[in-house]
Amino acid sequence: MSKAQERLSQVQSHLSSSEADIPRGRESILRKSPDDVVVTCALRTPQTRGGKGGFKDTAAPDLLAHTLSSVLSRSGIDPNLVEDISVGNVLAPGAGATEFRAAALVAGFPETTALKSLNRQCSSGLQACVDIAHAIRCGMIDIGIGAGVESMSSQYGPGAVSEFSDLLENHEEAKNCKVPMGVLSEQMASDRSITREVQDAFAARSFQRAEAAQKAGKFDEEIVPTIVKWVDPKTDEEKEIVVDKDDGIRQGMTAEGLAKIKPAFKQGGSIHAGNASQVSDGAAAVLLMKRSTAERLGQKIVGKFVGSSVVGVKPLLMGIGPWKAIPVALEKAGISKEEVDLWEINEAFASQCVWCVKELGLDESKVNPNGGAIAFGHPLGCTGARQVSTLFNELGRTGKKVGVTSMCVGTGMGMAAVWVKE
Repeated sequence: MSKAQERLSQVQSHLSSSEADIPRGRESILRKSPDDVVVTCALRTPQTRGGKGGFKDTAAPDLLAHTLSSVLSRSGIDPNLVEDISVGNVLAPGAGATEFRAAALVAGFPETTALKSLNRQCSSGLQACVDIAHAIRCGMIDIGIGAGVESMSSQYGPGAVSEFSDLLENHEEAKNCKVPMGVLSEQMASDRSITREVQDAFAARSFQRAEAAQKAGKFDEEIVPTIVKWVDPKTDEEKEIVVDKDDGIRQGMTAEGLAKIKPAFKQGGSIHAGNASQVSDGAAAVLLMKRSTAERLGQKIVGKFVGSSVVGVKPLLMGIGPWKAIPVALEKAGISKEEVDLWEINEAFASQCVWCVKELGLDESKVNPNGGAIAFGHPLGCTGARQVSTLFNELGRTGKKVGVTSMCVGTGMGMAAVWVKE
C-alpha cells in the first residue's frame, strides 16, 4: 500500500470513528452546547373568558405590558440587554404593532429594544418565539423575547376578516380560506367519522384534567397574577381585582353533561361550545438567549429550543395541521415520537385534536395532561407562547425532558416545535 493510500485509509478510519461517536436521537438533543438557544423565563397571565371573565375590560396592550414587565422582574434580566421582542397577535388591526411597541416602553424596556408584531393565525405566539430563537441562532441578536397576546373580548368578531376581492372569490381553493373554522371542522368530523360521543369524551377529559391541575396548584408557577380594572355587569361599578387563575375551567364536567349542549354550526351536528376551544383573553412571554450568554449573565436556564416546523394543508382541512407538522419537526430534530415525553397540542376543536392524536399514534396520557384550550381557552395570538410555559412547567414537575408544542392554523396550516427541559 502506498503512503498516500495508507494516509487515506487512516483518515477514513478517523471519520468512521467520529461518526460513530456522534449521539443520535434523544441523546443528541439532550447534549448541551454553548450555542444552544435557551429559555430563561417563560410565563403567562391567567386566561379568562371572553366578554365575561377577569380581563373583559382590559386592552391587549395592557395585558402585554404587564406580562413583559413580569419577565423583567422574574428573570432579573437587564432590559437594556434585550434587543428585540416579537409579539404574536391575530385580531388587532395591524397585529397591534404600534400599541405593542408602546406597551414595551411602559413595561420598562428602553427605546433601544426593538419590537415587531406578527400574525400567523393560531400559531402566532409560537412563531414569535421561533423568530426570536432563529435571530439568536444566526447572530442577529443576543437576547430577545417571544410573546403573544389577545383580547378576544374587545376584538373578536366578523370584522377580523376583510371582504374577499373577486380575484380571490373566483379561485376555488383561495375562497375556502374564509370558510368559518367551526363549519369546516364540522365537515371534517363528518367526513372522517369522528362522532360526537368521541368528541365529548375528549372534551370532558380536558375539563377534568384542567380542574384537577388547577386544584393541585399545577398552573401557579407559570401564571403571573394580574391587577386590572373590571366593571361589574350587574351594577356597572368599576372595581380593581386580582386575576390569578384561569376562569374558564368548568367544574364537574362530564361527557353526559356535554351531550346536552346544542350543536353550534349545523343542525344535528357534533361541534358545540363545550367541545371546542373557548373564546378567551390572555398573554404570555418567553425570554431566550444562547446558553453561553445565560451562563455569563447568571440567568437560570429553564430549557432549550431545539427546532420547529411549519406546513401547509388544504384550507378546508385546517384541523389536520399538527398531524402534518409534528413529523416534520421530529425529523428535523432527529428524534422519534417514542422519544417525546410530553405533548402540548392545541385543542382548537375536539374533533381535529382527537383525529391528529389517533393518526399520529400518540399516547393519550402524554397529550395535554393538564387539559387544554377546550378547558381554559385559546386567546388566538397568545396560545403558542402560552404552551411553552405550560410545557416546561409540567416537564419540570414530572422530571421529564423532551416536549413538543403544536397547533392547527387557520386557512390551512400547522406548526410544531421541539423543546428540552434543563
